Amino acid sequence: MTLRIGQRGDFEIVSDGELIFSKQQLDRFPNAGEIVHLLRTRG
Repeated sequence: MTLRIGQRGDFEIVSDGELIFSKQQLDRFPNAGEIVHLLRTRG
């Protein structure tokens, strides 16, 4: 898992090269436990 830090305060979570969460795309920060849930349920 990596955290990409962007110029505009972007917040992105990437696991094995797959974008898991993007603050820029969703226009919000993740909810409590959301990242863990996304990682556990991804294909």
